[in-house]
Amino acid sequence: MKDSAALQAELAELRRLINYHNSRYHQLDAPAIPDQDYDRLFQRLLDIEAAHPGLVTPDSPSQRVGSAPLGGFTQVRHALPMQSLDKVFTSDDLRRFEERVIKRLNTASPPEFSCEPKIDGVAVSLLYRDGMLERAATRGDGTTGEDITHNVRTVRALPLRLQGGGYPALLEVRGEIFMTKSGFASMNAEALSKGERTFVNPRNAAAGTLRQLDSRLTAQRPLTMFCYSAGLVENGVLPDTLSAIFDSFVRWGLPVNELRRVVTGVAACEEYCALVQARRNALDYEIDGVVIKINSLALQQELGMNARTPRWAMAFKFPAEEVATVLEDVVFQVGRTGALTPVARLRPVFVGGVTVSNATLHNMDEVRRLGLRIGDRVIVRRAGDVIPKIVQVVPPAFVAETAVADAMENDRQTADTTLIEARDIVAPVQCPVCGSPVVQEEGEVLLRCSGTLVCRAQLIQALLHFASRGAMDIEGLGSKLVEQLVEAGLVKSLADLYQLDVDTLANLERMGLKSAQNLKAGIDKSKDISLARFLFALGIRDVGEATALNLARHFGTLAAVMAADEETLKAVDDVGPVVAGRIATFFAQPLNRQLIEQLLKLGVSPQELAVVPPEKLPLSGQTWVVTGSLAAMDRNQAKAVLQALGAKVAGSVSAKTTCVVAGPGAGSKLATAEELGIKVINEQEFLALLEQLQ
Repeated sequence: MKDSAALQAELAELRRLINYHNSRYHQLDAPAIPDQDYDRLFQRLLDIEAAHPGLVTPDSPSQRVGSAPLGGFTQVRHALPMQSLDKVFTSDDLRRFEERVIKRLNTASPPEFSCEPKIDGVAVSLLYRDGMLERAATRGDGTTGEDITHNVRTVRALPLRLQGGGYPALLEVRGEIFMTKSGFASMNAEALSKGERTFVNPRNAAAGTLRQLDSRLTAQRPLTMFCYSAGLVENGVLPDTLSAIFDSFVRWGLPVNELRRVVTGVAACEEYCALVQARRNALDYEIDGVVIKINSLALQQELGMNARTPRWAMAFKFPAEEVATVLEDVVFQVGRTGALTPVARLRPVFVGGVTVSNATLHNMDEVRRLGLRIGDRVIVRRAGDVIPKIVQVVPPAFVAETAVADAMENDRQTADTTLIEARDIVAPVQCPVCGSPVVQEEGEVLLRCSGTLVCRAQLIQALLHFASRGAMDIEGLGSKLVEQLVEAGLVKSLADLYQLDVDTLANLERMGLKSAQNLKAGIDKSKDISLARFLFALGIRDVGEATALNLARHFGTLAAVMAADEETLKAVDDVGPVVAGRIATFFAQPLNRQLIEQLLKLGVSPQELAVVPPEKLPLSGQTWVVTGSLAAMDRNQAKAVLQALGAKVAGSVSAKTTCVVAGPGAGSKLATAEELGIKVINEQEFLALLEQLQ
């Protein structure tokens, strides 16, 4: 138990840190720590003040929202404060929230809630006078915000004049301005192409855009808005429920979230939260939870307010997608093509619903761009099933402060605050697997092992690729078995697979006679293969399934592909100068030609194809759409395969769409296809069709 002096000292430090980070987040649009660390600091402050109410001061961050507005903007005083929401993180928290509501209302009936996704954007107030947009302001500190009317008028989702009639003479609308994921990605891509600064995330981009002094620049940015409540109302009356107010907003042309829903009782709230969380990654906007409010305005009034939050609303937060941790080491993995990829070894941290200990760094250019060193405290992002990524290094001045967020849990220091001696990340000059020299081709950012198939890592990956479903499709030849075959010296090249016998296979670890017979049958079956799949199986750099199919359809025979020079190859659809050079170089190498000859002598027989003009391709004249996630390939690969078969691949569904491939997580495109009666197939049906067409 801490004495009074120690508690006051801790409170002073907490308030200093929270006020500082409020300023970084709300005023400078440059947060130095992730939301999870900030939430820990704030929760610790609330816990101490709840236990020791005599230590609460009028200027505590718990008594206000955000921070003071920027001095460069005209200040706007809100007629009604724009308060923040309490946050909960578990189902138990939600049930306790409902219990408090029921107790205060002195009722046995579960309340009716209005639920909607919690948008990760910028809270704003819009003032409409006689239906015309008069003023827009940021939330600021909840009492005073910044006048951003000149920028908000450029947001096309917002009406400058309300539609229809029946609205109050003076109406304050509150909502969240944000940037879509797709718009954010396009904006950053354009900035990169121009050598300009990029934003870290859509929320920062939206906040920075709204603080532009030149509204012409704001007009070029993809901002939009969802309205979530009303504030000041004069000379008019709004409906008596929040859901009915939303309906009025729709009639007046104000944008509201299409996922809003009214439910009764906390169990239905939990179901809604689960539904929204499942759809989170398919949405084109960032959300970090669900907002749950009492639907009845009369009951809201009866429940009233706390010092800084309403008693009738709660924000249910999803697992953090950005958290801070420590970069403990960087190792270099060798891929099938010999590319060396730096991989971050992280102090394990819970992010995006899972514990993460590794993150991709892509290449050394990314390491230099981040200014990354081993021992740095870094911010890691993971969204859905996306591979975790380091997005930012916490500046040295803030490292101790982010560690405070971890250490203040349960009043004790934790191992997570242990520092690691900082050191530079140095790229290897020799392959970490085989010791061959590491090379870097002119104009490339990737480092590569020069050992090709003498490198065990490349051989293992080459074998796995060769046997994969889209290539030779050798069932039963998985990674563990391939590693055994290579380590035992039984397979030193792709051709050695076809010289394995049942007895040799049966003697391998965890391989019985029946498994060995099945694997041998799978290897033999793979000998009868399409030319396209064989070309893909060879692992020629940048020759994917679609390019392999184009080569097969253009040349018809393996001999013709092998004899083609760069100029001839460039005539193939989807083959540019770089890929043509790589194909020609691959077939010009004696070892590669020798390997192919061995495969042919061992019975591998790529089937010849009749040369097919583009208009005669099987899907020529058709329009396809791919939506959701696919397990066997990503959407870009699926698009390439469809294009190689002659189809046009569109980004949206219309009456002209021939077919939609829908994987898990398919959203609005699937719904549109069903409404229009467009044919929809799943991934298994799609793969079966490709097998048939190839």
